[in-house]
Amino acid sequence: MNLTMGEIADPVQFKEEGNKHFQAGEIDKAIECYTKAIKSCKDKKALAVIYRNRSACFLKKENYNNAVSDASKAIDVDAADIKALYRRCQALEKLGKLDMAFKDVQRCATLEPKNKTFLETLRRLGADIQQKLKTTFSTDSRVQNMFDILFSDESDKEKQEKAANNLIVLAREDAGAERIFQNNGVPLLVQLIDTGKPEMILAAIRTLSGMCTGHRARATAIIHTVGISKLCSIMAVDNEEIVLATANLFQCVYDSLSGGDKRNYGKEEALVLDSSKDLKDILLALLEMIASKKVSGHGRDQALNLLTKNVPRKDKKNTDNSKGLFTIDHGLKKILKVCGQVPDLPDQLPLTENTQLIASVLLNKLYDDMRCDPERDHFRDTCDEYIKSKFDPNDMDRNIHAINTLSGILQGPFDVGNVLAGRQGVMEMMVALCGSEREVDQLVAVEALIHASTKTSKASFFISNGVTLLKDMYKKTKNEKIKIRALVGLCKLGSAGGDDYSMRQFAEGSTEKLAKQCRKWLCNPTLDVRTRKWAVEGLAYLTNDADVKDDFVEDEAALRAMFELAKSKDKTILYAVACTLVNCTNSYDKKEIIPEMVQLAKFSKQHVPEQHPKDKKDFIERRVKRLLKAGVTSALAVMVKADNSILTDQTKEMLASRYFSKSFEIKTFHYYVLQALLPLALEGTDKGKIKASHALAKIAAVSNPEIAFPAERIYEVVRPLVSLLNTERDGLENFEALLGLTNLAALNDKLRVKILKEKALPEIENYMFEEHDQIRQAATECMCNLVSCKEVQDRYLEDGNDKLKLLVLLCGEDDVQLQRAAAGALAMLTAAQKKLAVKITKVTGQWLEIIQRLCIHDNPEIQHRGLVTVFNMLDADEQLAKKLIECELLEILTYVAKLEDNPKKQDAINAARACLSRAMDTGLIKPFSN
Repeated sequence: MNLTMGEIADPVQFKEEGNKHFQAGEIDKAIECYTKAIKSCKDKKALAVIYRNRSACFLKKENYNNAVSDASKAIDVDAADIKALYRRCQALEKLGKLDMAFKDVQRCATLEPKNKTFLETLRRLGADIQQKLKTTFSTDSRVQNMFDILFSDESDKEKQEKAANNLIVLAREDAGAERIFQNNGVPLLVQLIDTGKPEMILAAIRTLSGMCTGHRARATAIIHTVGISKLCSIMAVDNEEIVLATANLFQCVYDSLSGGDKRNYGKEEALVLDSSKDLKDILLALLEMIASKKVSGHGRDQALNLLTKNVPRKDKKNTDNSKGLFTIDHGLKKILKVCGQVPDLPDQLPLTENTQLIASVLLNKLYDDMRCDPERDHFRDTCDEYIKSKFDPNDMDRNIHAINTLSGILQGPFDVGNVLAGRQGVMEMMVALCGSEREVDQLVAVEALIHASTKTSKASFFISNGVTLLKDMYKKTKNEKIKIRALVGLCKLGSAGGDDYSMRQFAEGSTEKLAKQCRKWLCNPTLDVRTRKWAVEGLAYLTNDADVKDDFVEDEAALRAMFELAKSKDKTILYAVACTLVNCTNSYDKKEIIPEMVQLAKFSKQHVPEQHPKDKKDFIERRVKRLLKAGVTSALAVMVKADNSILTDQTKEMLASRYFSKSFEIKTFHYYVLQALLPLALEGTDKGKIKASHALAKIAAVSNPEIAFPAERIYEVVRPLVSLLNTERDGLENFEALLGLTNLAALNDKLRVKILKEKALPEIENYMFEEHDQIRQAATECMCNLVSCKEVQDRYLEDGNDKLKLLVLLCGEDDVQLQRAAAGALAMLTAAQKKLAVKITKVTGQWLEIIQRLCIHDNPEIQHRGLVTVFNMLDADEQLAKKLIECELLEILTYVAKLEDNPKKQDAINAARACLSRAMDTGLIKPFSN
């Protein structure tokens, strides 16, 4: 308690501590101390100084809005506070507010007319403002010209397309978007939409997306000018390209209004009123869309996708699930209506192949978003009430709608579906539908039975009641569509033992026969895609058996047929394909079997899983090779580009975490693998992202990045690699990420800057302290390739840290590769910054001994780097040069310089001769006379 009172009473102490932290480069701690000082300081002048100091911290942290705010508070107290004025100028310039920054530096130059920094900044900002004005006037005329072309009946189509594309590109830049907005752009874009021409609508929608991205004020204006209902009517059209563009516009608007886009656009954000009403109106409009007959299948898909992406909480630690509860209250029955549609019946909602699965995914996410049992009970009761309301003994169409709705729930929140399936009358209705003469009734019933048997541990009710029905249907029906579905249901129930050889559900040979029939259906082009999809579903379960896996990968026609289906528009097949691939490559996670535990289990008469002989490593490798030969990589590249809601996080994890890890075990690489890995490394479950990022790190570590990652793709790889530089990741992931970043950093400045922007530098520095030799070496090599960047050099110039000391000490290690990397970094740093050449002498008393050891090293490369460092030190400071020449180093330089020319050591010999020449030029030594 005394400590708290002391803190309140002593702002000066906190200020002094903040100053010390700032000088040591510990900016976060400095901000913390200054904040405490501000809270307890009563003196206005002292408070102004603290605000000014904290403003400097925010500048370092690139938090420019806060830097402006703190500097302004200091200026309010003293209008002539030159430091605060200049700091505010710097922050305003970074925020793009050049005119305000110019006024501040103009005031600084008035107060100190001879200060060269102020005069240079004044000149530079003046030139930038002139250029900006010139660009603005030029942009205004260009915007008007583009709209003139678009509205002109005389303009040819090519000219209009070019104008439309230019408008879209301009809107993606904030300055360009603002010029369009200020030049009455939104009403003009609405007029373009009203022309009804698809290409004009597309251009207008994409331009609006660019204008509102990350900008709340413009997003609000666009929503109110265009209107939510108008945007919904555009997204309802049967044109997939326009629908996708409009969905993207909705997402941009939603992100901007909700703060989903984290970019900061300054004080105009504060001018916008509370966005909650607009956000609620958007949700209600989307919910209306999903149950409307006027909406196309593509429009319905995108409405469901938008709800899936924006309603459930992204972080379960956030306790506010009000959006989920709002959606359940106003739209759960509408989502269930979509699930219950039967396309074969008349008067149904327009759907795509994927609509009902997207609806099931949304149901699952909404149910997962519930925080307590009463909320989950309300969800379940609403579903129960909806299904009961559809049952009608006199109307079979309503009954199959109810059963199809149940299928949709079973594909989403399975636990809810399983409870509802056990309700009185549900099983009886399925029996009645199975016995119906109508094909559609039988199809709906058998699909419901299949979905109900998904989780054998929980579906005991259906396992005991549904097997007989499925067997009867498989034996008696002559309809291939029904037969294949009944077979899949039996396959699901028969695969309960997984890959445990000792728990085979079918008699010897039966599984292979069923799989052969599935492959036959899969390869039959006369069957519709929806029916052939069920053949893959069957194989997804049957391939738990190693004999089936081997037979399947040998059937190249079946493999190619499955891959072609994976590339089709029907994305509901993706999960089944992913399961089949995981099974064929044994890429699932398996617990390590400890022999002692096996013996203990046998002794206690517990079941011990057995491995099939064909699940050993050589069989797995052969299967992977067969899959690659059949074209699996191109199929995977298409699969990961699927609609986000269809490609669930679990499916992404399967593809990333399991399949890719296996393919790399046998050092297989293909261009399509890269196309597939990048999306998986950026989205999905944490586990999936880690494994995909690790696979990218493996590629970057062992191959030429310019070949492996062509064109701009190479810059996209940096973020996944940096994500592996985390103490929670294992050592191999850290090591290979560092190797990959080392190779990338060696290529060009743009990549090095990208690595620094991703905040990798502090992590790389931490790994240079790592006890593990290989990780420490990889981190040092990466740093060696980064030190040419000015930002890195500045960190080494900062006082109060041991970065340079560590580098010098690493040069004295016995590990040759580590020495090589550290000596290279030291040579480059001292060449770029003369102050660092002098600073070396102050960081450790062992510096001279370590430098001398480098200069006589057996490795010519290390020796050369040591001698280059000596040359830089001789060139940096006269006193330091004198000290070096007066010690044993002169003998070393003389010895190396007198060596005969040798291609292997020539670089080192030349460097030693350059050192002696430098010493002679400064008069420290004289040449021998003839």
